Amino acid sequence: MDGFQISQQFQPYLLTGERILWSGQPKQGLVLGGRDVMLIPFSLMWGGFAIFWNAMVWFAPFDRDSGASPEWFFKLWGLPFLVVGLYLIAGRFFHDAHIRKMLFYAVTDQRILILRGLKITSLDIHRLPRLELSEHRDASGTVAFESSNVLTFGGMNGFGWWLPAIGSGMQFYKIESPRKVYELIRSASRS
Repeated sequence: MDGFQISQQFQPYLLTGERILWSGQPKQGLVLGGRDVMLIPFSLMWGGFAIFWNAMVWFAPFDRDSGASPEWFFKLWGLPFLVVGLYLIAGRFFHDAHIRKMLFYAVTDQRILILRGLKITSLDIHRLPRLELSEHRDASGTVAFESSNVLTFGGMNGFGWWLPAIGSGMQFYKIESPRKVYELIRSASRS
């Protein structure tokens, strides 16, 4: 989507006399971050064990004469772990890409706006709790406006670690020309 189409997404939410200075979206497609150095090995260990467990209980012969626990208990016990393992290994990347596709950002002369589906979140540009720029190797960057809650591992009750687009407080995640947007916000917040 180009800047004009993105700006149109925000028209119903603008205050009287408010004008858009910039609009954009996060980087699209597969996105890897610094946390993936830890998350990918963890997800492979979790998922690998869940696959091994399920393969053993579903396909290994079961001795019915030994008086052991019912085999269906073990078969059903492993399924939730398998589903979570598959999500952590691959599903989270598709989920995060879908979230970023539906995420729109705007800077107006009065507010910071984030639109996700039908939910709009805004901050007064003159009262930002924090303004921090992080630039990435791929020429994108993140502009953060709120601190993430460390106690919940990045927000969303722990899922923020797995879904970075929505997990670290209010932010413009992996946008193009982040320094330009950062300077625009700084100058708009001073005027």
